[in-house]
Amino acid sequence: MTVAKLGAVVLDCPDPRALAGFYAEVLGGTVEGDEEWVDLKVPDGRTLAFQAAPGFVPPAWPAPEQSQQFHLDLTVEDLDAAEQSVLALGAKPLDTDDRSRSWRVYADPAGHPFCLCAC
Repeated sequence: MTVAKLGAVVLDCPDPRALAGFYAEVLGGTVEGDEEWVDLKVPDGRTLAFQAAPGFVPPAWPAPEQSQQFHLDLTVEDLDAAEQSVLALGAKPLDTDDRSRSWRVYADPAGHPFCLCAC
């Protein structure tokens, strides 16, 4: 029995507009909101939201003694090209050494982990 629908995935961060801008460059879409709450409306109709969080501490990755909280899997056609794009936008590589895998792990500018995954 379905009791709810997913409205949005919300990321806490120190600067919602800046982080929404990063993901708008990665995913496309439009940014709407103020300093406290920003929605990124992506082209497929979904919403990724960003909420101001005073005292934000980014998750550690990998850190078996701490939770990474969550991560986003972003599918791409060309891992190498996508990697260059996200690095140019301010992402940091977390786990990218094994080039034989179909995925690589990065942190967005606020420190949230995300993966680029070959489709």
